[in-house]
Amino acid sequence: MAFTRATGTRRATGKHRRPSRLTRTTVSVAGVAALTTTGVIGSLAAPALAADDSLPADTGLTQAVAIGTSLAEKIDEQAAAQRQAADEAAAKRQAEAEAKKTAAEEKRKAEAKAKKEREAKQRAAREAERKRLTAYVTPIAGSYVSTGYQSGGSVWSSGSHTGVDFHAASGTPVRAVGSGTVVEAGWGGAYGNNIVIRMHDGTYTQYGHLSSVGVSVGQTVTPGQQIALSGATGNVTGPHLHFEARTSPEYGSDLDPVAYLRAHGVSL
Repeated sequence: MAFTRATGTRRATGKHRRPSRLTRTTVSVAGVAALTTTGVIGSLAAPALAADDSLPADTGLTQAVAIGTSLAEKIDEQAAAQRQAADEAAAKRQAEAEAKKTAAEEKRKAEAKAKKEREAKQRAAREAERKRLTAYVTPIAGSYVSTGYQSGGSVWSSGSHTGVDFHAASGTPVRAVGSGTVVEAGWGGAYGNNIVIRMHDGTYTQYGHLSSVGVSVGQTVTPGQQIALSGATGNVTGPHLHFEARTSPEYGSDLDPVAYLRAHGVSL
């Protein structure tokens, strides 16, 4: 075999020889590096390295395609799972928002109902108080008229009775017949101890011959409130309550007391 020397390089003559195993291995490693660079996992080249060098040149493309397809499927599955998780999270948020909205609406309705009930109770209480303050009662509970209005006789200076007498033993509680303000409380001449009240409707009521007075001028009273005790003070022949209804606080402006009380809902 003859050798020629060119630029210091030794060149073999004759037929080209098959690349050595070292050369093939280097090529395979380069192929693996190329596959890794293009996104295929480096381990995919392992079969190529372990292949018998007696087999035809095996590039490993079949394995790479198969494994690449499996990886794509996994990526699709992950994407689908992520989409499902996102959809479930959105549905959960929507459900929570709807639940909050429903709860807020129920709370609003409950508060509106409670407010309406409070207002109804307040109206009922005001109405009850109004009725109580505008109600009238008899001046002596469970009593009766013993001497009628405008009865004649010498016992009265005017010649007739300017009020009515209610039967009552001395010391019997005397009540205001309605709500009003006391304008007179004390000695009243022939009436003895007496009280005059300006009623809420502008009329006046008078209570005479009292054994004791329990209110003072300027004091407000309510229907049925005890204001005195009956007695026999002043121009009387025995204990009882003299009751008058008037258009003014002065003597001589009298009204029929029975008709007055009945007009205000009192049964006599």
